[in-house]
Parts: sequence; structure tokens; C-alpha cells
Amino acid sequence: MRRQFLTSTTALVLLLGAGNAYAGMDEAKAFLDKEIGDVSTLSRADQEKQMQWFIDAAKPFAGMEIKVVSETLTTHQYESQVLAPAFTAITGIKVTHDVIQEGDVVEKIQTQMQTGQNIYDGWVNDSDLIGTHWRYQQVRNLTDWMAGEGKDVTDPMLDVNDFIGTKFTTAPDKKLYQLPDQQFANLYWFRYDWFNDEKNKADFKAKYGYELGVPVNWSAYEDIAEFFTGRDVNGKKVYGHMDYGKKDPSLGWRFTDAWLSMAGNGDKGLPNGVPVDEWGIKVDANSRPVGSCTARGGDTNGPASVYAIQKYLDWLKAYAPPEAQGMTFSESGPVPSQGNVAQQIFWYTAFTADMVKPGLPVMNDDGTPKWRMAPSPHGSYWKDGMKLGYQDVGSWTLMKSTPTDRAKAAWLYAQFVTSKTVDVKKSQVGLTFIRDSTIHDKSFTERAPKLGGLIEFYRSPARVQWTPTGTNVPDYPKLAQLWWQNIGDASSGAKTPQEAMDSLCADQEKVMARIEKSGVQGDIGPKMAEEHDLAYWNADAVKGGNLAPQLKLEKEKDKPITINYDELVKSWQK
Repeated sequence: MRRQFLTSTTALVLLLGAGNAYAGMDEAKAFLDKEIGDVSTLSRADQEKQMQWFIDAAKPFAGMEIKVVSETLTTHQYESQVLAPAFTAITGIKVTHDVIQEGDVVEKIQTQMQTGQNIYDGWVNDSDLIGTHWRYQQVRNLTDWMAGEGKDVTDPMLDVNDFIGTKFTTAPDKKLYQLPDQQFANLYWFRYDWFNDEKNKADFKAKYGYELGVPVNWSAYEDIAEFFTGRDVNGKKVYGHMDYGKKDPSLGWRFTDAWLSMAGNGDKGLPNGVPVDEWGIKVDANSRPVGSCTARGGDTNGPASVYAIQKYLDWLKAYAPPEAQGMTFSESGPVPSQGNVAQQIFWYTAFTADMVKPGLPVMNDDGTPKWRMAPSPHGSYWKDGMKLGYQDVGSWTLMKSTPTDRAKAAWLYAQFVTSKTVDVKKSQVGLTFIRDSTIHDKSFTERAPKLGGLIEFYRSPARVQWTPTGTNVPDYPKLAQLWWQNIGDASSGAKTPQEAMDSLCADQEKVMARIEKSGVQGDIGPKMAEEHDLAYWNADAVKGGNLAPQLKLEKEKDKPITINYDELVKSWQK
């Protein structure tokens, strides 16, 4: 995929003469002819109208050189290699779009926050930092920016309401702090062909007494994992589960990316639990974090969380390839495409483009996949009304420490790469959807059979249950790094799940207490609660009509439930 767009980039740069002084409609038309065509929700006339607006709005900034940054994803490679040179040619604003590792993006934005030094003029920064940005007030809130200082560089055709992720980038003050650029969810992935094999179906029903299908809950997932592990499929020994377990920063994403929410940690509420979120952090009526441990009414070390960690460990050991325990996120990602894994409970849709490459063992000769993606199953503590998984939303973020003229130029570029003119084409390359109009574009109706359920999911009512980290987390960079260190101790066997989560919640509370003491977040920063036992806080939650922290269930394996995938998709379409 990357080779393809490097080739098209070279052609485009030559065609547009990137960097030449004659920015304008001729360059815009050349770009539309070469790169967009009719792969857009806008007519050609409206594409040209939008391009003319960019040309006019950019005139005060012609010749300016700006730098923006994003993490390493196919979508951002396309922006960097194709859209940035096109924007430069059309507007005369020279953009350098750096693509670096996600951890480096977070580290550099922290540095700009701490020093005030303008490292980048625009950032594609995960919406997971929404609570951080709202509390530290170091980024421009876009609601006020678009109505005030940035009004002259805000595209009348932007259509903020068309973006599907703005709930995730809006703070409790109702202001929009970040503009989504790419989104992907982590969903259940399974071998559709194996699940529809008559012998597999008959053997499964004979052993477990119910139909083999998409697991609705963890009990069914566990049965399916057991059934396939060690089973001979087409002469090959297969596994019923895939995961990773190396003590590494990527182990933290495995859990902060909403593993606990799938188990039933936290409270009901979308996009995040209120007052206790899926990290187990509790806030008061004024959105001030008051604790993480059950002793302060949080749920990070509560029964639902400990159950989540225990299941993760049990399944990794019993049902995944032995080498999975020593793998990181990036090492484990390609394993299902090799053809010996039956299902994965937690699979990022960002991998779709790589999983549909012709010739893979998981692809049919006609270009359709042998696999499908579906909603993830939930654990025994989960209740209707809770979020069910994670969605990554990389979003344009403008720091207050960036000079206004540079922020305006970066904002123009941010709107260009998310514009209706280019969004369908960008989504066809990266498959990370941000606009409702793009998801429903006819080109994706045509391509849907080759994408394994991705389009059906994004068009379904279920998609609202997949959300990023919410506003309860007061300092994402400081708190997120605590997860892999503590859960790594459980993964290695150095601590029990309970000990690891006790340690994690205590570490989170130390950070929150330091923020409270410093006063740096003012009246929306942490205000630690008094300590009581689990029974006290559970009773307090129930009295307030809430759930978390829940008491330990006597029986954590509930009745297994499955659903036929094709029936599920039909129910969405109704």
C-alpha cells in the first residue's frame, strides 16, 4: 500500500510543481483531476468552490513554512506524501507533515506544554487527551477559535456536524477542543469460513449444547477459544485466541484502550461511564477526579477490573500461540492474517487494509475475506448502557503556544485533509472514517463485501458504544504510562491480578494527589475523596442510581450466548 502512494506522490509533485510560486486554481484543478476525480461526496463544481475558498483564505500566509505531526498510520502517510504537497501547490503554504511513533507524539506535545516552545504548528493528537487539554487549558478550544480569532480561516463548507467523533473531543464545558482526522475501533475478529463449516458447527453444538456463532459474552468466547485450540483445520493445528503479553509500553494500550470496559468496569454512560469511567477513575458532580481505588469510590482495583485481568491471563496462556506471551502489540498484529487463529476478541480496524491484501491465507481468490469483524463480546459485570470497547480518534489540536498566524495556516491544512473534497479518497486509502457522509458514500457500498464487515459496523447503531478515553482522566500522559508497568507485573507472574490493580490505582492516586496539591488545574482538577471500604462505596453508588464499584459476583461465568453473524448484520440494516 505504501509503495503505491509513494509512486502516486511522485507523479503528483511533478504534476503540481510543489513549491512553485503560482499557487491557485490551476494547481487545484490538476490535483482534483489526478487524485480525486469523482471519489468525493462533493460534485466537481463544489470541489472547485471549496478549493477556491482555500486559495483565497491562504493568501495572507503564502510562502510561510509550517510543521505538523501525526502518528504512523496509513492514513497519515497518505496525508504526508500526497495531500501535504497538494496543499502546498494549491495554497503556497509549505507544509512539512512529520509522521512519527504515537509515543513520540505524546512526548513532544508534553514538551511543548511544559516549555511553551513551539515544536509543531498543528498536532494530530489522540482524543484520549481531551481531559488533559480541558484541564490544563493549553490548547485553543475550537468552538471559540472558529467563531473568533480563526473565523477568517474556517471553511464555510467544513460541516462539523458531519464528523462522527466530535462527542469524543468535546469537554464538559461543551466546547470542541479537537477536530477528528482519523478513527478506528477495536472489534471482535473471527474466521467466518470456519464458523460456517458444517463439521465445526456440528462438533461445537455436540460439545457445548448451543450454536457456534459470534460470541455475545465472554463465556461464549471462552468456549469457542477452547473448541478451536489444538483443532485440526485443513491439516493445520490452530488456536482459538490471539493476544500479546510482553512487558512493554504497548501492553498499556491493550488495557487503557478499554479492555476493562468490555468486562463491565465503571458505570453506565456514553461515550464514557459517569461518575466512574472505564479506567476506574471517579469524578464528582463538577467533573473533578476524586479517586481511582475502590477505597475512594473508584473501580480500577474493583472486582470487575480484577476479573478482566484474570481472563486476559487465562486466555493468553491456554488458547493463544505460545510465542504470544513474549510479543508486543506490533509483533502480534499480523498473526491472525497468517491463517492459524480462529478469533480475536480485540482487533483494531486500522489493520483492515493490511488484512485484505491479495494472496494472504485469510483471503479468497475473488478478493473477499475469509474473516469478518463484529461487535466484541462483553464480560459478566457488563450492563446495557455501558460502552463496549475502544475507538481511536486522532484529532487536530492547536496549542496556545503556537503563534496565531502559524496556527491559522495549520488550521487551513487540517481542514484541507479532512474536507469533503478529499475525505472519501483518503478513507479509501486508510479506512479510518471520520465523516458520516463518507461512510454512506456509494463507493463504500460497492467495496463493503471486500472489507469484512467494516462498513456494516460503521453504518450500524452499535458504533456509538466504541469510544475513546474520556474526560475523567486528568493527565493522560502521566497516568497512561502507569498501566503497562503494573499490568506487566501481572503478565509476568510477579504479582496477582488483584495486587497489580491495587498497585495501579494507588499509583494513579499519587499522580492525582500531586496535581491537586499543585493547584495547576484549578477548580476542575482532582479533589481526593475520603477512604472507606468497598461495601460503603457500592452502597453509595446504588443509592445514587449507579453501579461502580460493583461487588464481586458469586459466579463470574454466565450463560454463554452467540448470534449468527448474517442475522446480526440484517438486524442493523432494519
